Amino acid sequence: MDASEEATRGLTDIEDFLYQQAHLQAAHQRVADFTAHAPGLTQQQKTDIERWYLQEQTYVARMVTEHITDSIGVVEEQHRVRVRRWLRGTLTAMTLIVVGLTGLCVVILQSTR
Repeated sequence: MDASEEATRGLTDIEDFLYQQAHLQAAHQRVADFTAHAPGLTQQQKTDIERWYLQEQTYVARMVTEHITDSIGVVEEQHRVRVRRWLRGTLTAMTLIVVGLTGLCVVILQSTR
């Protein structure tokens, strides 16, 4: 991998990390707002709810990411199949055209003798 590819990958990794941290920070803020408005909870209960919610959000984000990755993989495979079929059809058509034109040229050359 050259330096440009490493830099691109590094920037993508940083972007992914920042997105994940922003998501977790927003989730933390949501659960903190929720527990602040829930009367009668002890600090330990609030902490337990926050920990559980953040773990749940991380799990959900991972599941969504895996689903998207799987969906992209399926679409990419379908695209590869379509492109292979198109290329096979194009190759077949071009072969028939070349054979036809070669035959036509042979007929024309023989008729001019």
